[in-house]
Amino acid sequence: MCSAKPPPLPAAAPPGRSGGRVGGRVTLRELAQQLGVSVATVSNAYNRPDQLSAQLRQRILGAAQELGYQGPDPLARSLRRGRTGVIGVVYDAPLDYAFADPAAALFLGRVAHTIEQAGLNLLLLSSPGNLHPDAQPVRSASVDGFIVYCAAEASTLLGAVLERRLPTVLVDQRSHPAAVQVGIDDAAGASAAARHLAELGHRHIGVVSLELAPERRGGPVTPEREAQPGYQTTAERLRGYRSALPEARIYLTETEQNIPREGEQRAADLLRQHPQITALLCMSDVLAQGALSAAQQLGLSVPHDLSVIGYDDLPSSAALNLTTVWQPTAEKGDQVGQAMLHLLAGEAAPDVQLPTRLIVRGTTAPPPEQTAR
Repeated sequence: MCSAKPPPLPAAAPPGRSGGRVGGRVTLRELAQQLGVSVATVSNAYNRPDQLSAQLRQRILGAAQELGYQGPDPLARSLRRGRTGVIGVVYDAPLDYAFADPAAALFLGRVAHTIEQAGLNLLLLSSPGNLHPDAQPVRSASVDGFIVYCAAEASTLLGAVLERRLPTVLVDQRSHPAAVQVGIDDAAGASAAARHLAELGHRHIGVVSLELAPERRGGPVTPEREAQPGYQTTAERLRGYRSALPEARIYLTETEQNIPREGEQRAADLLRQHPQITALLCMSDVLAQGALSAAQQLGLSVPHDLSVIGYDDLPSSAALNLTTVWQPTAEKGDQVGQAMLHLLAGEAAPDVQLPTRLIVRGTTAPPPEQTAR
């Protein structure tokens, strides 16, 4: 602790002379020289104020303000500590997509809430959503760990993350020995939704799919494209649908983005091309909202003419009376945040698979031919 009487404060030099500089940054050492104290004393004024008298600290801060000193360099300080206090979230889609998708916004909000309790912050690293985006932001990011959300299995972003060998949590992706995986039982939820339609008697069922691969192609899906899905979530939900519908005819269309307009357009096209369809399985509630609009546009009554099932159970879905698959989006965010905190502490964290369940509401009913009997 510094107990000696502090020396008088020299008059601040005008900008451009020894005390300040035009177009430059006043350093901690220069501030200490101006005050006639040690570098450690100035540093304590910012980092360990309890080590100084209130009078000395106020003199240091006053001089810093006059000279234009902005405080210790946070990057240099983090490098000395070996930690940045920042977690990178790799989101393999355009940045605005993260805010437009309610499920993504809810998930990211809960991740942020969990890690903020430990004094950490999030850095969102997005991409245009193609297979080979620029991975340099991932390679150069000053972060303590990575959370990978919605990345294609062959994405260069995912490869760049794993190359960094930092604590890593993968969300809704295939497990990897160098990372912790947190996800939901996508296939079980999809299977429950499809089985519900089969039990109601539906035999001609359309599927409005999320993106199958980073090369976005909206419209009917070829068998070749379906056989090589790039996204784990899409692959698992499609597997669940097909496993529960061995005797049904499935008509598959793909969306380019998870937005209501895409759901409406693809559902309308599918229903025009295949009027025998009596039910739609949508891989998200957002797409299901679009499908409901498409039904209205085509003069189809839901659920009497057409049944619709979503996936996610967003807060808005109850108001729409939408039958959907519930997933614990908020808990998933908590689990991801907790897993990252364990890894940062040098502790083991297990892979986590959270359950899903079907929520039956008012958008499903037997097909029209059975209702008429």
